[in-house]
Parts: sequence; C-alpha cells; structure tokens
Amino acid sequence: MNAATRANMLRLMSDLTIEQLNEIPKGFNNNMIWNFAHVIITQQLLVYKMAGLPMHIHNEQVELFRKGSKPERMFDAAYFEELKALADSTYQQFKTDKKAGLFKEYKTYATSYGVTLNNPEDAIAFNNMHEAMHLGYMIALKKVL
Repeated sequence: MNAATRANMLRLMSDLTIEQLNEIPKGFNNNMIWNFAHVIITQQLLVYKMAGLPMHIHNEQVELFRKGSKPERMFDAAYFEELKALADSTYQQFKTDKKAGLFKEYKTYATSYGVTLNNPEDAIAFNNMHEAMHLGYMIALKKVL
C-alpha cells in the first residue's frame, strides 16, 4: 500500500469546507468524503477480508462506502476527522501485518475492473491502482467545487 496517495488525498481536501467535502457536483455520483472513505474500506475488503483476516473497520462503514454505494447523508467534521485517523491507522496496521507475514491465503476475486486477484500480492497491487484512480476522481471533483 502506498502512503503517498492517501497523503495526496488529504492535501487535496485540506482547504475545503465540510460542506464542499459533502457536495455532489452535477454530473458526479459521489463526493470527496465518499471517495476518501471508499478507498479505506476497499483496501480492508480486498487485502484483509479476501485473505481471511479480520478487518480494522466497522460493518456500518462497509455498507456506507463499499462498491456500488452512494453518499446517503452528510458527514460532519468530526466524522471526517475519524476517517483521517482511520486512513492512517489502517495504513500503519497494514505495514505491521505485512512485515509479520500475515498475508498468506487468498480467496480469488474477480474485480469489476476486469482484473482477477489470485493472491495477496495481486490484491495489494490492485489496491494501489484503485486508490490512485480515486485520487483522480477527487481531483476532478475539486475542479468543479
């Protein structure tokens, strides 16, 4: 997992108000907060759950931000701060778990992107691409806010 992408997301959002972070511009299906939370949730699903390991997120977060979901409500500044902390803690936990060699098994998963993930290394590589793709979405969102 690459910390630079999440850091770039945080930098991109740093000068936006909570209202702007929640805004869904015309022509878009989601907002800045959803994209940010979505990458955290997806990393946990792809890298941990599919490896048979416990995730470090709540089930409610999975339902709110998983693939196919859309922003259903406004999130306040306190929730955004929780997401920022979660982005860091899940990254730090991943580094620890990777170093400890916890990622051994993997349930094969065919992504909607057309890529089949066969092992933890595939999942980690795909996750990096997925996070970078959502950073691109966030850059586009910011241009129209």
